[in-house]
Amino acid sequence: MQKLFATMIILIGWATSTLSNEPQPLPHKLDADGFQDVLAQTGNVFIAGQPSIQGLERMAKQGVKTVISFRTPDEMNDRSIVPFDEAKQSNALGMRYVNIPLGGNQHPYSPEALEVFAKVMDEADGKALIHCTVAWRASHMWAAYLVKHKGMNVNEAAAHGRAVNMGTPPMESLLGGNVTYSVPTQND
Repeated sequence: MQKLFATMIILIGWATSTLSNEPQPLPHKLDADGFQDVLAQTGNVFIAGQPSIQGLERMAKQGVKTVISFRTPDEMNDRSIVPFDEAKQSNALGMRYVNIPLGGNQHPYSPEALEVFAKVMDEADGKALIHCTVAWRASHMWAAYLVKHKGMNVNEAAAHGRAVNMGTPPMESLLGGNVTYSVPTQND
């Protein structure tokens, strides 16, 4: 009996590590009811625009345990923009709420913000919802996370971001087409 139990534990550990190393599926858009503009899913991660209370309730029913907002405190505290306390509502629904503000001079896009996001994702217990206003910041953060923490090629990660709402970077629009990017290694 102990051998059977030990074998089962080993197999569960192997399956868990094998599943976590599988390629990240390209995000696919879902019905955005309860969200501003967009809701997409890739594996256990939902990437979205601002959720309403109904959107948060929908995510809780889908098994989301962590909500990560990239909106700034000024945005989140302005009730004409977000008419409810998202942290309080998320917690009331049994979801952990984390705010990693991005935008403006006070909250720059930075490697430190990416590291905070990676830590939260590592600690996430189950499914996660990441969002901003219209999923633009969330798409960029997700793509950067895939490159830095999941080892994905930067162009493939950009395709994942574009599948949600990353849009075309202005430089590509100005040049009239796609641009191939490379990310310098830490030694460069």
